Amino acid sequence: MDSRNRRRIGIAGAVAGVGAAGVGAAVGLRRLAVGRVRLRPDPDADEPFGTLRGEELTVLADDDLPLHVEIDGAGAGAAADLTVVFCHGYTLNQDAWHYQRRDLRGLRMVFWDQRSHGRSGRSDPLRATIEQTGEDLYAVLTAAAPEGPVVLVGHSMGGMSIMALADRHPELFGDRVVGAALVNTSCGDLAELTLGLPLVLAKLVRPLAPRALRGLGRRADLVDRARGLSADLAFVVTRKMAFADKQVSPTVVDFLEQLIRATPIDVIAEFYPALAGHDKAAALEAMGRVPVLVLAGGKDRLTPAAHGRRIAEALPDAELVEVDEAGHVLPLEYPGVVTGGLRRLIARARPGRDESGRDESGRDESGRDESGRDESGRDESGRDEPGRDEPGRNEERTA
Repeated sequence: MDSRNRRRIGIAGAVAGVGAAGVGAAVGLRRLAVGRVRLRPDPDADEPFGTLRGEELTVLADDDLPLHVEIDGAGAGAAADLTVVFCHGYTLNQDAWHYQRRDLRGLRMVFWDQRSHGRSGRSDPLRATIEQTGEDLYAVLTAAAPEGPVVLVGHSMGGMSIMALADRHPELFGDRVVGAALVNTSCGDLAELTLGLPLVLAKLVRPLAPRALRGLGRRADLVDRARGLSADLAFVVTRKMAFADKQVSPTVVDFLEQLIRATPIDVIAEFYPALAGHDKAAALEAMGRVPVLVLAGGKDRLTPAAHGRRIAEALPDAELVEVDEAGHVLPLEYPGVVTGGLRRLIARARPGRDESGRDESGRDESGRDESGRDESGRDESGRDEPGRDEPGRNEERTA
């Protein structure tokens, strides 16, 4: 294979991983651009991404596929006042919740890798569906949080997994499930996305995307090798497609690109039709029994903010947080906003607390006093006295 063919396949693999639709990006002078970004001061350069680990548990799905689960806090089967279960997005793994896992220590938390992602087993392609991920979540709940109230948190496809759970097991909501957070996700109509392209071009690209991904999936070994040869280009495409904040940490972009690159191209191809055909608007009725946090990025190219607004409008007890200058990965791009929202949700959802979410000592679920600050001096958005959030960013732009 000559270098030009290798480059062409590398570009296709990088774009498929981020856009999940074979969308091209204008990235001329890529090495110069990447060099400039990577030389910029980076407050997250020493962040130990991918190193936070918990007690490991293997959970068998209903088709006996092994799902990799990790538990922080009390171990498997242990009783807890509350368990928070995190469901990651398409082409990622549980490490995408790095900042939330770091900053919510003290809670009992469950993290798991979706089928065919991370360290979970490789699925039969016919089971690469949103409905199946909902059943997988049910198996994780049964094994890792068999008793006590649960708050579910889902990003992108992980949010769809929560909706699939509500669709198949509505009885859980208001009983076991006492709250949910839906981050950068949608309840349907994803087939109409433009992915940031002009409408005319998007209409041309949409019908080609499934066929293009199937073709890449059939040449998985070749494509995955080429993806590894185009790291600079993948960095630029990831930054362009997944983030909106121009000051986003290059280390964070690198970390996300590594997560995406670790997902085989044929897995990306297998799940794409499920995302495009996703429709779980009816499941919001069951979710309406519990408080829900909806987080959306104002410049999200993959699940635009309008999808988050639609979810929030359908729910009677929803808090909508829309961050204007944010893309599709709020947990990494604006982690303080996500973590602060989760603290508020937990305070609302946890049984035995007053209307403000505080216990007898005057502190909420995360240990915050009436001033809204914890022992380290951070407020509920994750900001300290000077107004910096947990990764050190000093602007929170919400609508």
